[in-house]
Amino acid sequence: MKQFISIKDVTDVDALVEEAFSVRLNPYLNKHLGNNKTLGLIFLNPSLRTRLSTQKAAINLGMNVMVMNLDKEGWALELEDGSVMNGSGVEHIKDASAVMGQYCDIIGIRCFPLLKDRKQDYSEQLLTQLIRYCKVPVISLESATLHPLQSFADLIMIKDKWKEIRKPKVVLSWAPHIKALPQAVPNSFAQWMCRSDVDFVITHPPELELAEQFTTGARICYDQNEAVADADFVYVKNWSAYQDYGKIIHPDKDWFLTPERLKISNQAKIMHCLPVRRNLELSDALIDGPDSLILQQADNRLWAAQTVLKKILENI
Repeated sequence: MKQFISIKDVTDVDALVEEAFSVRLNPYLNKHLGNNKTLGLIFLNPSLRTRLSTQKAAINLGMNVMVMNLDKEGWALELEDGSVMNGSGVEHIKDASAVMGQYCDIIGIRCFPLLKDRKQDYSEQLLTQLIRYCKVPVISLESATLHPLQSFADLIMIKDKWKEIRKPKVVLSWAPHIKALPQAVPNSFAQWMCRSDVDFVITHPPELELAEQFTTGARICYDQNEAVADADFVYVKNWSAYQDYGKIIHPDKDWFLTPERLKISNQAKIMHCLPVRRNLELSDALIDGPDSLILQQADNRLWAAQTVLKKILENI
């Protein structure tokens, strides 16, 4: 593995999940791989699970780790090639990326969309420029459009639990929120589920279609009750509009998932990537209930990150 930006960087998804299970069983077996290697973690947005899990994964592999909140501790970046830098940008991404690549053997970067200009966000300009100029492997810690480490961890979680189910029904269900949230998590989850042997359904109000490039192969359902019927896993997540880009949708229909509504499921396991706004996106009863996998999902973030780092270190 040369980089980890999306599922397209994975040749065999099932094999990668099996490797994550092996890593989880013996976390320190490959500590020699990271000797004298440095991981740079660059954050332009808040993070809890991604930051801590990736840092611990690197430590388990014997790596040195440097963490920088570039939005607060670095210079304002200019992204356009050939620009006359007489505005707010102090340092060009070309120079910053090259320097980071000199100091680090692998770079992980987290950057969110602005949710104002879809074309600009979906071009992934910052991520693309970093990859172009740093000259070392790059791991996406979430970008404007995708969150592959989260989705890899989600698949580990589902595979862990589906052993008794021949072909599980997995539902991604939109949930209410008070803020405009990115489409990165649902986009990425859809990509990974569509590459897995599951019956995958996405349910949301009609105004909240995701980009087709990420959902090809999924069934789309505008009726949450119909979608969750006989479901084995229900992944609850909010996202803002893709077509009417960045808009917060407040549908007339109640999309707040309740234990009562889940009675028609196959005692579905509940998933959420966290952070979750309790009793807005999901009720306390579901988050803290016996069918919740949410904290186990978070635990698998460590094994997802460690597996990806291991695969990249083996090719350096």
